[in-house]
Amino acid sequence: MKISKNSVVVMHYAVSDSEGTLIDSSYDDKPMAIIQGTGYLIPGLEDALIDHEVGDKFEVNVASEQAYGPRHDEYVQTVPKAVMQGVEDLAVGTQLRATTDEGEQTVIVIDVTEDEVTVDGNHPLAGIDLSFDVEILEVREATEDELAHGHVHGEGGCGHNH
Repeated sequence: MKISKNSVVVMHYAVSDSEGTLIDSSYDDKPMAIIQGTGYLIPGLEDALIDHEVGDKFEVNVASEQAYGPRHDEYVQTVPKAVMQGVEDLAVGTQLRATTDEGEQTVIVIDVTEDEVTVDGNHPLAGIDLSFDVEILEVREATEDELAHGHVHGEGGCGHNH
């Protein structure tokens, strides 16, 4: 069975940046299960899965525009430390939830001085071209329940009340 919209796809993946540095991999853990066409994956990877079948192993290069988008310099902001009162662990790399004009957003602390904190609201992989090694382990039709919920159910359903 070939992968098409609404197929359940169980796959292993390893993702690297354009310099070949490994960012994330499922090979040492359990594979990822997704419903094709629901937007769970970045567009460039989702598009590349179409028509593949169980047992296929392939590489996909995804430009940043089809991954996490370009970097936006205006998403980097420096604010007075006083604004961050009550935040316990203000160190470089700390992820914080910030309220912006577009709603809640995750920002990452990239610099801390005596008086100021600089945060970056870009996705950590924004502006980076990615390369995926993919192995397709299972392809099947999604059930009506899975399509209604927008995610794959393991053994015994998904555990939330209907």
